[in-house]
Amino acid sequence: MPGLMVCGTSSDAGKSTVVTGLCRVLARRGIKVAPFKAQNMALNSFVTPSGHEIGRAQGVQALAARVTPEVAMNPILLKPTGERTSQVVVMGKPWAHLDAAAYHEAKPRLLGLVVDALDDLRQRFDVIICEGAGSPAEINLLDHDIVNLRVAQEAGFAAVVVGDIDRGGVFAALYGTVALLPEHYRRLVRGFIINKLRGDPALLGDGPAELHRRTGVPTLGVLPYLHDVALDAEDSLALAGRRPRPLRPAGAEQPSLDVAAVRFPRIANFTDLDALAIEPGVSVRLVESPSGLGDPDLVILPGTKATVADLEWLRGRGFPAALTTALDRHSTLVGICGGYQMLGRTITDPVESGRPDPVEGLAWLPAATVFEPTKVTRQRRGRVDQHRATGYQIHHGRTTAADPWITLDDAYGRAPDGSTARHGAIKGTTLHGLFEEDGFRTAFLEEVAARRGKQWRGSGVSFAAARESQIDRLADLLEAHVDLDAVEALLT
Repeated sequence: MPGLMVCGTSSDAGKSTVVTGLCRVLARRGIKVAPFKAQNMALNSFVTPSGHEIGRAQGVQALAARVTPEVAMNPILLKPTGERTSQVVVMGKPWAHLDAAAYHEAKPRLLGLVVDALDDLRQRFDVIICEGAGSPAEINLLDHDIVNLRVAQEAGFAAVVVGDIDRGGVFAALYGTVALLPEHYRRLVRGFIINKLRGDPALLGDGPAELHRRTGVPTLGVLPYLHDVALDAEDSLALAGRRPRPLRPAGAEQPSLDVAAVRFPRIANFTDLDALAIEPGVSVRLVESPSGLGDPDLVILPGTKATVADLEWLRGRGFPAALTTALDRHSTLVGICGGYQMLGRTITDPVESGRPDPVEGLAWLPAATVFEPTKVTRQRRGRVDQHRATGYQIHHGRTTAADPWITLDDAYGRAPDGSTARHGAIKGTTLHGLFEEDGFRTAFLEEVAARRGKQWRGSGVSFAAARESQIDRLADLLEAHVDLDAVEALLT
């Protein structure tokens, strides 16, 4: 089956954005399309219905394609655990912890698995839209490439390269990418897309034509910078970029609920905040110091890939005293996954931190966590009081607790989840994505407001509808600014 490889001049150039938009454009035209990224490095991950862990971006791209996310769409996921090491997730399950050199040596052994996963998708879909990683012209890595143009070559796909003009030097980046490639990869590059243009495209002058003359590669489109479209982020690099904004109607009041989330050094699945950020009357911000905490209505300790190390960072920064002050002022404190584990009494983690002896937690919840080698990756559902609760679990740590917050009741059985204390002012859960359930989110935020003596009422915003709207807007953007006939011609 035909396909296309979308590479970029660098990380965060817009590869994921273009792939997501193309998946929706093709799906609108009745084409059965699937996304594919051979190797992803991200701490934001997605759990498929079959219980496999893949990159968050590929999960959302599958939703854009209107198909069920599956593990073949991202056969290798790297989850950094330190400056030089990562947990390597292969076909949705943990495979090894490796440093960069060891993983580089392992890549040739994984190429066959990548090709097999792509072939599996090609047998079941009409078109595959592949996403590269970083830059395809990293000449120090080309001999062991398993994610960029080596994959395109194995599949017989043409490639386009996306460049970020907002960073400056886009023509040099696009030209240099092609110039550095060996000839057998260079001839695969059949188009450029310039991304994140602020201002009038006419200011590019004859730049695209001159680039075409020098490289033989045409520019297929120039995408404007979007201030109000922010899809699920792939990794923490996106924290400094666009994030979801409240869907506030014209003339609405300024935000009345202040949400502060602690930005851990190894923050993971911070997309948990996105459903809060789209609510009118809610402001979400990330804080790295106690002085930045201010006087929030809600504090969130999000997920992390290194619970013990980030707990030590939290203490070293002096956050516990600031959090105590916030609680005394009737703020609500919620821990999610790793953040929940920190709020408990002890953490025993011989798996990620390599520390077999118990480490003292903050002891604000009646909970204790023990890490086990087997990772739990499941979609779950249940209830909080009368409200439906849904989410997904990704953890090595098994937490036992009193005073549960959520009652899970699904194919995996009926079980309590999370814990509460201080009359509900402190809560914890293993569930990521919990705030995406609209009814629960509204009731929870109303409870947060009431604790602070505020009047806040839900607006009826649908998170799922908001995400669909953003994906459609992105597809509209590609249809308006990219030569899609030329793109489709590359799919033959």
